[in-house]
Amino acid sequence: MSNTAIPSQSKPKTQATRTGLTIFSGRRGAKRRETMLAYLFLSPAIIIIGLFGLFPLVFSVYQSTRAGLNNVVGRPDGLGQYVRAIDNLAYVLAFWMALFFVIVTVRQINELLTTSRSKNENPWGWLLPGILSAVGIALLLRLMFVFMPGLLEVGERLIGFTAVERNELFPVFVGEAWTAPGVSSTFYMGILALILAGVTYTFLQQYTKPTLRDSFYTSKLTTAVLMIILATAITWFTTSEIQLAYVEALEEGESLAIWAQMVTISAGFVLLLLSWLVWRTAASRDSNLQTGLRFLAGIFLMIGGWVLIAELPVVIAEGNEDWWVSLRTTVFYVMGALPAELFLGLVLATLLYQDIKAKGMFRMIYFLPYITPAVGAAAVFKVLFSGNPNGTINTVLASLGFQPLGWLNEPSGINQLIGEALNFNIAEWAAGPSLALVVAIIFGIWKYTGYNVVFFLAGLGNISREYYEAASIDGAGRWAQFRYITLPLLSPITYFLTIFGVIGTFKAFNTIFVLRSRAALGTMDTSSLVIFDAFNRDTRIGYAAALGIILLIVILSATVLLDRVAKGRVFYG
Repeated sequence: MSNTAIPSQSKPKTQATRTGLTIFSGRRGAKRRETMLAYLFLSPAIIIIGLFGLFPLVFSVYQSTRAGLNNVVGRPDGLGQYVRAIDNLAYVLAFWMALFFVIVTVRQINELLTTSRSKNENPWGWLLPGILSAVGIALLLRLMFVFMPGLLEVGERLIGFTAVERNELFPVFVGEAWTAPGVSSTFYMGILALILAGVTYTFLQQYTKPTLRDSFYTSKLTTAVLMIILATAITWFTTSEIQLAYVEALEEGESLAIWAQMVTISAGFVLLLLSWLVWRTAASRDSNLQTGLRFLAGIFLMIGGWVLIAELPVVIAEGNEDWWVSLRTTVFYVMGALPAELFLGLVLATLLYQDIKAKGMFRMIYFLPYITPAVGAAAVFKVLFSGNPNGTINTVLASLGFQPLGWLNEPSGINQLIGEALNFNIAEWAAGPSLALVVAIIFGIWKYTGYNVVFFLAGLGNISREYYEAASIDGAGRWAQFRYITLPLLSPITYFLTIFGVIGTFKAFNTIFVLRSRAALGTMDTSSLVIFDAFNRDTRIGYAAALGIILLIVILSATVLLDRVAKGRVFYG
């Protein structure tokens, strides 16, 4: 009797234990455990990225919508700072950003449907947790904008108090900022939405058909809904700003052409995009007639696009001239430094990879400029390339029979200087970068070529010798081997260095800041330096933040464009 009673009592206990742990049982339970463990390990990195990566970006976006001098908070200004920098192009970029979010939404939904159809599953059951997650994230983003004004005013309110009084009043003022209308309620609603999303997600996992793609469907739907929310918010905000601009223009008796410029410029870029797409498909046609018609259509679309974009210079002329000049200077710097760095890096790496004496010493010598402190090295270059006739480089030129140059003090374009030496005039638009900026380009080449050499050497070491031996047997020479074996197999390294080089050169600041001089008349001022001057010298914090966001958009656009162009040309072996 007792032997049968004991199992009957322990059986429900075991069942209860299984029920309590059923969320972590089976294949889906194992996936949950792995997911929770992964996020647990990633949580420190997520926190660091959020505090030092995402928060400064969101804060910059917030600050760019404020105006005022010597005031961290400032008054609300909407898109005013962006309009001061790039005029009506600010509204165009805002709508393009909203359109970008819509495109991301379409791509997310397309990936979702493609996967679900291939697996014969219904992904829309995960729409509710996706919506709740997106709403929760959007509310927490909104919290930063509604809580930030009161929080930033705390520092100003503490001015005039003693240290002891500030310690006592600080939590009081922070509490007042937190209890301001719409602050704490936004936070609690956001947290509640995220909790409900987690509960709904867990419930669906328990009572729906098992699938290993539940997190994939939920993440895709969350991203899609969040992008729709952001696109709607940006569209509403931009439309409100345009209406306000028209009201102010009417009050002042002026006329605006925001909508006309927006439609014209956008249509021009759309036609250029269509021209590129048609041009790409022309070569794959079956007949010469179809190929010719597509080439002709591409040409007409391109001409139409350029005609419509002719409105763009008018908009640029109305913006801040210093900003557009700095952006042109930055492009000069990128186009002058990056190709030379990659070319010299590849040539030197190829030479150093050969069987030569003292190869290790040469590798160290070429890498030394990269590890040399940038500011100290720039100071040395400033002495070497001094505009003084008795400067180091000018002394060398004089010994060779050449005239001394202004170098870092020379604002004239390099093409103009060459034209003067050859006795013919060069138009101002073709003057090119100033000689002072050329010195900065030379410094960049000197410093970062060794960095590229190291990566190219690593790439050359991964290329199997069998390829070259087979090519030699087939009669290929050294140049043919380099062109058809080395270059294609080094394309991933080249692609990586190009992407990072574009990002780095667009953000170049410290060395150019050390090298620049007033005698160059601002011809060395890249975008980063103009942003720094607006923040540090002019104390226009909101305007500097707006310029920073514009530069970020330019860098992202250049990176995406480069990725699209080079992606099909990268060979991974």
